[in-house]
Amino acid sequence: MKNTIEIASRFREVILNGTWIANTNYKDQLQNLDWKIAVTPIQNLNTIALLAQHIHYYIDGINNVFKGGTLDIKDKFSFDFPPINSQQEWENFLIKFWNDAEEFASLIEQITDEKLEENFVDVKYGSYRRNIEAMIEHSYYHLGQIVLIKKLLTN
Repeated sequence: MKNTIEIASRFREVILNGTWIANTNYKDQLQNLDWKIAVTPIQNLNTIALLAQHIHYYIDGINNVFKGGTLDIKDKFSFDFPPINSQQEWENFLIKFWNDAEEFASLIEQITDEKLEENFVDVKYGSYRRNIEAMIEHSYYHLGQIVLIKKLLTN
């Protein structure tokens, strides 16, 4: 299980507590952000809130698979969320985001090294390892966008 503990640590780093790769993480960027900034559009870019919800959508959907459920998420719905209309709604979302991210990491740690190399749901998706690593890479991709959008909105 050494592999899964290392992978779970890499996931926690991008979402919850790390600074090694990007010198920041989602929690650092979002936890004290005013909801009005989070939902403010700039040009034709996605909002910070929408990008965070997008990443959470995939975390939540993969958690379902890790817990023995089905893969119900679809790319075409990965940016479809009700608007956030208050600081309380934003903070409620963030609490769910952090909790689901920690659950994701904990579930990764429970996967055996053998299971890590098995097909994820269907052969077309590749291995569990490939999907977990893709989640980490996808998260860094959007973290970079969040950092840049936040700089544009707060400077």
